[in-house]
Amino acid sequence: MWILPTGWLLPTGWRALYLTPMVDATNVGSLADFYLAEGQRLAHMGSWALDAAGFKHWSSELFAIYGLDPAAKAPSIPTYMALVHPEDREFVAHEMQKMLADHHGFDFTKRIVRPDGTIRHVRCVGVPAAQGEGFVGTGIDVTEQEQLTAALRKSEVELRQILDLAPQLIAVLGPKRERLYANRTALTYLGSTLDEWRQRVMGEPGSEAHPDDAERIKAVGERAIISGSPYELEVRLRAADGSYRWFLARYNPVRDDQGQIMRWYVACTDIDDRKRSEDRMRNETIALREDLDRASMFEEIVGSSSGLQRVLAQVAKVAQTDATVLILGETGTGKELVARAVHKRSRRASGAFIPVNCAAIPPSLVASELFGHEKGAFTGALQRRPGRFEVADGGTIFLDEIGELPPEAQVSLLRVLQEREIERVGTSHPIAVDVRVLAATNRDLEAAVERGTFREDLFYRLNVFPILLPPLRERADDIPILVEYLVDRFAKQAGKTIRNIEKQTMRRLTAYDWPGNVRELQNVIERAVVLSEGETFVIDESWLARKQRKPSNGTAVSTLADGEKALIEAALQETHGRVAGPRGAAAKLGIPRQTLEWKIRNLNIDKLAFRRPTVS
Repeated sequence: MWILPTGWLLPTGWRALYLTPMVDATNVGSLADFYLAEGQRLAHMGSWALDAAGFKHWSSELFAIYGLDPAAKAPSIPTYMALVHPEDREFVAHEMQKMLADHHGFDFTKRIVRPDGTIRHVRCVGVPAAQGEGFVGTGIDVTEQEQLTAALRKSEVELRQILDLAPQLIAVLGPKRERLYANRTALTYLGSTLDEWRQRVMGEPGSEAHPDDAERIKAVGERAIISGSPYELEVRLRAADGSYRWFLARYNPVRDDQGQIMRWYVACTDIDDRKRSEDRMRNETIALREDLDRASMFEEIVGSSSGLQRVLAQVAKVAQTDATVLILGETGTGKELVARAVHKRSRRASGAFIPVNCAAIPPSLVASELFGHEKGAFTGALQRRPGRFEVADGGTIFLDEIGELPPEAQVSLLRVLQEREIERVGTSHPIAVDVRVLAATNRDLEAAVERGTFREDLFYRLNVFPILLPPLRERADDIPILVEYLVDRFAKQAGKTIRNIEKQTMRRLTAYDWPGNVRELQNVIERAVVLSEGETFVIDESWLARKQRKPSNGTAVSTLADGEKALIEAALQETHGRVAGPRGAAAKLGIPRQTLEWKIRNLNIDKLAFRRPTVS
């Protein structure tokens, strides 16, 4: 029987073990050895001792871990290696050789194959023996822990695969917005590695956020750190090719048990198509309002003459294509009206129709007006502004008075027609646009090409499908129809009732050659309706007395260009060659100084010849 030291009290279970009859203390060994054996069994941990000759000691629990008979001797090195999983033997042999050669401690995990074929994971920990040579250590069965770790690792891999395959750009940030992780979709879009992305700082050069959005993102983020509330905002992020797309970024905090923020999860959804659609609708609304504010020549194409029918037949044929159309004709013949008819009959009818009068834009602002500009691109560019081509994306742009386009703008327009891309002033990033181009002019572009004032290659790009509008004097049969239409229209606007048109008035209107074409006819009829007193429409005969303009040298004006040159020369004569200022020729003519300077160069006018001579 066990003889216990005086005063020792054992738990009931342990007492049963020690007080079992027929137990000889000399066979069991010391009480300390018994406690050690029980502790190893409960911890699934066995002990061993090893030197260069082999294992000197294996505890009973180690035999149990390896599935061996505890009554046997410690296994030899070959027997031990035979128990190691075939895929781990080379690694274990290398570790044992290194351990014996360097006489250093070690800690590694290997797989074993028990005699019954089961596979277990055993963690081996050893240190040099305190006395003498060799090593002592433990073998711990960690199979359950390894299986749990493998399961967790598999779950982590699956979760990462799910995140990498998600269509959103997903990122994980620290509590202070430090960058920790970004999924594969985000890194592919940004054209960056995970390490490169982690090193970027929002708002600094190299950051993926658009410069115009950086301050807003930073301000909202700082407020979110203080409040700890989830939030979302729309941002533009730069892609690997340098272009920007709009994303809706949603930020959600993750807290610990004490309520402290541990992570910020960010999911960015691409909304660029939606934003572009919204911008297009907004631009179309703006264009529509401008259209409504702009007085048009007349609401419909009116007439039945052969010349007009020929034009309408051409419109019907070309409208269903995306061909570039060049509309030619004298001023006031209705070139914009024909352009609108082409647009309304085309597949782009649901898109915007954006008219641009090239002659009304100062040469220095043509590029900005047509192609847009970035914030700070030039003095006065306080914010980014889309150009008319961007506003017309998906629709049609009508470039009226195309012959007045400055040379540098002609180069840019040529690129748009060739590449279908624009570049805003102040940036080199191309923007793809899907726009049909219609152009119009009352000038002889072929003569302008010969003079070198209009690019030949641009002329051929625009002249794909020319439509020549006949002047009103060649449509005499249409004049009575137009007169009746316009009288009725303006009478309704003025709240008057006009039932008859004086026959003599109609003869005068039909006989007149209408140098200003339909626009002049419209103005004459509107004036007559305003002055009308009764129900019969009449006009003053003096209104149709055409006066031939003469320049300062007394020569008759024969072409529009000659007339324009004569007007400018007359203004320079009166201002003694002065262009700018409140008393300059530009103010007298009512046009911007830059436009007048360009016209002076284009018409080869020597403004110095009009300056007042100085007295010496």
